[in-house]
Amino acid sequence: MRQVRAHRFAVIRNGVLRAGSVLAILLFGVLGVHAAEEGGNASTEHATEIFKWINFAIVAGVILWVFGKLLPSKFRANAETISSAITKATAAKAAADAQLREAETKLANLEKEVAELRALAESESAAEVVRIRAATQSDAKKISAAASAEIEAAVLPALTSHALKLYRKIQIADSSYRVAGLGRFRINLHRERGNAAAAVRALPAKVPSLRDLHLPSSVEALAHLPRGLVLIGGPAGSGKTTTLSAIVNEINHNESRHIVTIEDPIEYEHKHIHSIIEQVEIGTDAPDFPTALRAALRQAPDVLVVGEMRDPETMRIAVAAAETGHLVLSTLHTTDVASTIGRVCDSFPVERQNTIRQELAMALAAVLNQILVPVTSRGQMPVAELLMVGFGARQHIRHNALQYLRQEITLTKKKGSFSLEDSLATLMSQGHLNREDATHLAFDPEELDSLLKSHARSNSA
Repeated sequence: MRQVRAHRFAVIRNGVLRAGSVLAILLFGVLGVHAAEEGGNASTEHATEIFKWINFAIVAGVILWVFGKLLPSKFRANAETISSAITKATAAKAAADAQLREAETKLANLEKEVAELRALAESESAAEVVRIRAATQSDAKKISAAASAEIEAAVLPALTSHALKLYRKIQIADSSYRVAGLGRFRINLHRERGNAAAAVRALPAKVPSLRDLHLPSSVEALAHLPRGLVLIGGPAGSGKTTTLSAIVNEINHNESRHIVTIEDPIEYEHKHIHSIIEQVEIGTDAPDFPTALRAALRQAPDVLVVGEMRDPETMRIAVAAAETGHLVLSTLHTTDVASTIGRVCDSFPVERQNTIRQELAMALAAVLNQILVPVTSRGQMPVAELLMVGFGARQHIRHNALQYLRQEITLTKKKGSFSLEDSLATLMSQGHLNREDATHLAFDPEELDSLLKSHARSNSA
């Protein structure tokens, strides 16, 4: 439309300029004839006046002729420039529209996949909900690998600002993401072989209870401890966070306490039931665990939940908080009770380790370690060991004699402690595990055999 208007304007202007040139030439001719007729009779002044008009007509004609020649080319160039710009803008808009339609299609596909994951998650029991990954490994060949750019384009908008900055800086980031009507998801965006890769896990909307997790009943005692440090250990993906949330849920349903959780990111969202629960997310509500933990101590909490103790400063503050009368719950990546306590002490410089052992011996209330094992029915179940820390365990921790802690589990069973072999024997008696698998998992196969014989005698009696 603009191009047509410019063309019309150029045509009209050219016509006006050419008509002006013709009129100027005619005026020059008329004045010349008039001067010739009256050349002999006119006075000098009159002749001079006539020749001024002749000169004016000549100059005006030349100017109009020059403008008529030069300006059309200039306006034509402007019109061509405008036309070219309009063409480019139209092409750019078409390309942008195509990209938008492609992005909308990808988003629709992603939301469909997320809905399928959510449906699968809701179909699982609370004890199995964190094991969706294991259930879907058999379908891995059906999933086509997406290009690196497509993964980043799909995942980057879902990251929090803190996680996005972290990914830009170190190429690894964890974040949580909420999709209205579907639920919440935990995202890990990372790099592998020079390409972007992502692990997205659906987070259950319902916080599980300890009973749903099929843990021994004595684990519930951890929710009723008045103070002290409770550590939950296990390898990655063993359900530590789920167990931790179940303990918090148990407190929330039975006691009136002020609970502050510090997580990266928040996995389970708790509602206020009998307790007031504040949930702090690293990167969104606080820059790091030590800062968040120090701030939480000024908020008069009864229970502090630290998603994971990753550094000595966080460990030091958590131990100090437990010593001053708070109930502190946290997790560590370890394999058994002894390695859980050793991990805390060994995280500090050598010159500080003895002091930390003395403080930890006073503050520690219980250590729970768990792993997930495939069961004969379906999915996986936790197998755990629990040490309720008493006088003997505190002495062993002070003297760094952690190899004797397994004996303390046996000596404190009346207080609620149980060994890994106890847990395995229970699952076997319920028909969830076969003997071969249980023997392979046991720390002490002879103790497991003794427990199985004891169960057999009890059943026969």
